[in-house]
Amino acid sequence: MDKKRCKWVTDDPVYIQYHDYEWGRPEYHDQKLFEMLCLEGAQAGLSWITILKRRENYVKAFDQFDPNIISKYREKKITELMQNEGIIRNRRKINAFVKNAQSFLEIQKEFGNFHTYIWSFVGGKPMINHWETHEDVPAFTKESEQMSKDLKRRGFQFVGPTICYAFMQATGMVNDHTKDCFLYGKF
Repeated sequence: MDKKRCKWVTDDPVYIQYHDYEWGRPEYHDQKLFEMLCLEGAQAGLSWITILKRRENYVKAFDQFDPNIISKYREKKITELMQNEGIIRNRRKINAFVKNAQSFLEIQKEFGNFHTYIWSFVGGKPMINHWETHEDVPAFTKESEQMSKDLKRRGFQFVGPTICYAFMQATGMVNDHTKDCFLYGKF
């Protein structure tokens, strides 16, 4: 018998794997948080499945999302990335990865790590929601608006309130598994 999942999950194995083993689970590892923030920004204007299906290509193309390496990318590397058919070749988004890596490293210097900073927007622990249906889930919240505003102030790009909320859901800062999902209340 098939498991009941959140309505946004299709029968695509990539989506099922992502939903069942990653989405909504608390993430505290800085480099993984950086990866997810970048990928959520790459999604802007696209569907999440488009990015998920290219995720391995992104990881390889962007040096496993090591912000220390990405922060030093120059025009030669950006031109190389613009030729990479395995990723979305949008110069503004690629440049945003570089700028975001630089800003990310500044936050690590200021706070000692990134996760202490980013998790502060939800008081350091996951916000557990109790949505009946997918339609009940908001596109953004006051917390994602505050996160967006502060990230932008610190130089981040492609971090609007909706992107920030999707990031919060992806990294388990917010648990939005709906009540009919087999993962509701699991973590």
